[in-house]
This record gives sequence, structure tokens and C-alpha cells, in this order.
Amino acid sequence: MKAGKSVYFCTLAELIAALARAEREGRLQERIRFFCRPALLVVDEIGYLPVVPGGGNLFFQLVNARYERGAMILTSNRGFAEWGEVFGDPVVATALLDRLLHHTSSSRSKARATGSGSTPNSCRNTCDPKPPSRRRRSTRRRGRAEDHRKIRNSPRRAERPNWGSLLRHFWGKFTRH
Repeated sequence: MKAGKSVYFCTLAELIAALARAEREGRLQERIRFFCRPALLVVDEIGYLPVVPGGGNLFFQLVNARYERGAMILTSNRGFAEWGEVFGDPVVATALLDRLLHHTSSSRSKARATGSGSTPNSCRNTCDPKPPSRRRRSTRRRGRAEDHRKIRNSPRRAERPNWGSLLRHFWGKFTRH
């Protein structure tokens, strides 16, 4: 990152596969230390693929090791109430959520994923106290250059930051302490 901090990005399936492989090889603690090194760990696609048996326990060990030591950003298409299904054990899911939601900020996005990947192009924080006002569409014919400039620089577009600005926003919250 620009601030000189390290960031590691992976999907939950990749993370659990790496932890399971390390456990089979007897190097689990070493691998957990590896995932604890970055200042920020971004785990994507929680709930997209089923978690292998025992995977929830491995993920909990990592979350517990990073607890109050490093920042994490988690993305999921499932609500917290469904995490018992995702991890295959409601007790593990409750323990995970207990650790993750302590000292945290949670936000929901109404953005839809694009066809090019699983990450949406933009997202709007739905926790804002005042929703954006709806503007009427113009009946004028579109296609002129000045119309495109107006759309590109409209305040509504500014309300929907892209993932890079969202990451910078959350990163700023973690580095201000």
C-alpha cells in the first residue's frame, strides 16, 4: 500500500486450503504466523464455496492469532445468521463472529458483482444515516460530450466509491490509533 503497510489478499477457500495443508505437514503454527505478518489481511468470498470439515476451526485459529494485532477485511455474500451453515458448525461460527465483531465496523453493500470477477466495481455504504436523494432522469437526448462529463462528475457517482477508495477508507480507520 502507499502508506508502506503490507496487505495480503486471498479467498477463504485458498486460506483454509493453505492452513489444512500446513496442518497435515505439521507446520500449522508457522503458517498462521505467516498470515499474521501483514498489517491488513483481506479475506474474500466467505460463503461462496463450502468450507471443508475442520476448516472453520483452522480459520478461527488464524482469527484468534490476529485478534487485536492486525486488521482484517472480510467480504461475504451471506449474512452473519448464515455463517453457521457456511462453516458447518454454529459454535465455531459464533466464536468467529465474537472475535471478528469486537472492535469492528461492519458495512453492507447493495452493489451487484460484475461479470468480470467477484468484486463489484463500486459500493455504497448502506449504514449512512441519510440515503442519497434520487434524481430524475433527463428527457434530453444523451450522447453529447458535455452530458457524459456531467454524469462522470455527478455527486451521485462520488457517493459510490470504488474498492480502492473503500480499502483506503477502512485502512485510514485502522492507522489513526
